[in-house]
This record gives sequence, structure tokens and C-alpha cells, in this order.
Amino acid sequence: MHLGDTLHGSPAGLDGITLVYLVQHGDRGRLPGDPGLTATGRHQADLTAHWLHARGLRALYSSPLRRARETADIIAAVTGLPVQPDARLRERNNWDGSWPYEHFLADWARATRDRDFVSLGGESSRQAGNRLRGFVATMPAGLTPAGVVTHGGITTDLLRNLLPDRELPAGLLETGNPPCAITTLEDLTAVSIAATGHLHE
Repeated sequence: MHLGDTLHGSPAGLDGITLVYLVQHGDRGRLPGDPGLTATGRHQADLTAHWLHARGLRALYSSPLRRARETADIIAAVTGLPVQPDARLRERNNWDGSWPYEHFLADWARATRDRDFVSLGGESSRQAGNRLRGFVATMPAGLTPAGVVTHGGITTDLLRNLLPDRELPAGLLETGNPPCAITTLEDLTAVSIAATGHLHE
């Protein structure tokens, strides 16, 4: 599997299967704190919304952070589904500008190398992955396929809890998930990772 694999989609309504689309938020402003989407990010979210709508989305969840919520709101406008915010979908750590950005990057890199290192955000990579896994594991199959708008760091944290690093797409740990990339899970099995084909169709 390679970073940016094209999504083919899974049929809706698979009996007994929990089908989840983990959506990386769209391109965001380059500011500390909780910046919203750029014009590019809004366009990416709109393309993602139409792709998800065609797959018969039945539920929509979002991290409470602004960039994720704005992405989810665009998806909601296309699908007609209400956005259900959930704090378990927030990023592992979020730079708020209270400490130098280079220190934040160093902290993030250390947490990526050492999965049990507790960063200044108060959570390790392994803990964050377990948090997202717990959210997905409690979703009833009857309410899927579901769109879950979250963040690249915690999505990768979850994948590293499910797969050995050698099975992750090349470059994922170094460059992260592209904006509006979709990772598809069926019963906590990764079917597609960081796919972006829907942004170019």
C-alpha cells in the first residue's frame, strides 16, 4: 500500500461490518492555535464531501478543533447529516503559540520516534492511537459507513497501533497525511491509507 493510494470505496450497508472513513481535515491556515481552512482546504473538503455522499454515508463525526469542524461542516452541507463533535478525535498535540514552534516540532518528532514518550500535550503516540481506536471500536455497524473528520497525527498513531511501521505507506511518518486524505477501516482493518484519488477525479 502506498501513500495516496486511490480509493475505490466499499459498498454501503455491509452487514455486520463497521466501515469508517477517517478524513484528514483540509488545508489550514499557517497560524498557531486553532486556524480554520484556507480556500484550498474548503475546495478539498467539498470534493471529499461529494465522494463520501456517493458512498451512502450514514453518520458524520468531527474533532472539535476548528480546521476539522469546518471540514465536517462542508461535508454536512452536501450529505445532509448532522455533525457530531467528539473530543476523542482531537489531535495528539496542537501548537498554540505559547512555546517556540521549533520546540513543538522537536517534541512531536521525539513522540514519533518513542511511542511511549509523553509530550507536552500530555499524551503519548500510543495513548493517542488507543484513544482513536476506542472511538472506532464503539461505533455500531448499523450506523456506518461513517465519516470521521480528524487529524493526521492521531490517524497515524492509530495505524501504528494496528500495523507494524514497515507496513505503513512510504513517507507517512515523515510527511504525514495530505489534506483531506481518507483512510478506510473495516472493523479496524486498514483497507486504504491516506488516499487522495477522490481529490483528482
